[in-house]
Amino acid sequence: MTVLEAIVLGVVQGLTEFLPISSSAHLSIVGQLIGSEDPGAAFTAISQLGTEAAVLVYFWRDIVRIIRQWALALVGKVARDDPDARMGWLVIIGSVPIGVLGYTLQDWIETDLRNLWLTASMLLLFALVILAAERSARHTRTLRELTWKHGILYGLAQSLALVPGVSRSGGTIAAGLAMGYTREAAARYSFLLAIPAVLGSGFFQLAKVSDDPVPPNWTATWVATGLAFLVALAVIAWFMRFISTHTFTPFVIYRIALALLLFGLLGTGVLHTG
Repeated sequence: MTVLEAIVLGVVQGLTEFLPISSSAHLSIVGQLIGSEDPGAAFTAISQLGTEAAVLVYFWRDIVRIIRQWALALVGKVARDDPDARMGWLVIIGSVPIGVLGYTLQDWIETDLRNLWLTASMLLLFALVILAAERSARHTRTLRELTWKHGILYGLAQSLALVPGVSRSGGTIAAGLAMGYTREAAARYSFLLAIPAVLGSGFFQLAKVSDDPVPPNWTATWVATGLAFLVALAVIAWFMRFISTHTFTPFVIYRIALALLLFGLLGTGVLHTG
């Protein structure tokens, strides 16, 4: 991978990571179109460290408060039912499903699941899931009303993002809407829940590639990661403002259009399955 290709993919990663349109799908598609092929699970995971750094910057006040209250609750200086302390536990518990499945199915995730026919199908299927969740949503619950059961269900929804085309934010936001949470609450918890999963995946891939006899182009990878951070920070700020007054319908339409385009490109041989 050249530095120019990394610049393109870093921008794509930053633009798509937190929108419910699947960043892994976009990286696979754009990677082939610019001639660099599928950048692979390792590149995706490492460049996601940049986008997750954007979450840490944007939500740093929430994150510091949650960690502080959680730690104080552990030593009995804050009530265990404190909303922020409880949120700390909910993020931990909600991260378990994707951690277990990601580790257990890692070989499958890096090979069979990176099939673009499957990606196109998931883009289309979860467009309909998000649309159904949006249409049935009550938009009444806030994060202070998040229950243990719902936290686990959020975590299970996040684990579906192991399949390219589903979208981490798409899966968790759809689950949140279906359970009655507001768009802002669903998106905020989705971003917080992603922190342990993405950081864990990124550092795990770093450890794996360090033993590879043919290491990746580190200059290109870190250029992509840095650009992903800058672009993602702007996207998060825009997205949180956007969903306060708009539905997710534009993203549903985009997913359907992209799925149909991808089916067409695969059917005509412009792209191969990956």
